[in-house]
Amino acid sequence: MKTLKRKITVLLLCLSFSWVNAQYEMKPVEGYSPQIGLMVYMLEDLKGRITEQVKDLDQLQTDFMYDEDANSIGALIMHLVSTEAYYQIETLSELQWTAEEQERWGIGGSLNEASKKKLKGKPIQYYLGLWDEVREKTLAGLKTKDDAWFASNLDEEFNYHWVWYHVMEHSANHMGQIGTVKNRLPE
Repeated sequence: MKTLKRKITVLLLCLSFSWVNAQYEMKPVEGYSPQIGLMVYMLEDLKGRITEQVKDLDQLQTDFMYDEDANSIGALIMHLVSTEAYYQIETLSELQWTAEEQERWGIGGSLNEASKKKLKGKPIQYYLGLWDEVREKTLAGLKTKDDAWFASNLDEEFNYHWVWYHVMEHSANHMGQIGTVKNRLPE
């Protein structure tokens, strides 16, 4: 009887470890080539985690800057939107921003004094909606590409894989900044 209980306990432990590890497994998103599918998984995971952190912020929290050199959470989200929109147009369309695109998306490109002043007074859902819009186009564009394209060079220095890795790591870096701003929100 003791042996049977041990075997059952060991089996349950193995199954529970398998389940726990499986939830952290990265798998390519269906509908994309394998490498692009992995990148899509990472991009979507980070976007989901950032959205979860900020989706319930009120206006004061969205615009809050803990000092004059800091960025607001709204500005940081717009910066992520701007970065993704830029690389989306540059790599998936192989075009440069039009004047209209620069006007719409460029405001978050460099977070300077002028852009910080303009990136106020809009609810967090405004920024998240823009991110959804840009991401939808990114995902549609990446679906038309394959892993050979992903590994090919954009120019002499960078390949497309690196560019989209940069977009992903950019989100991860700013997720940390967003967390810092949230931790400093006045109560």
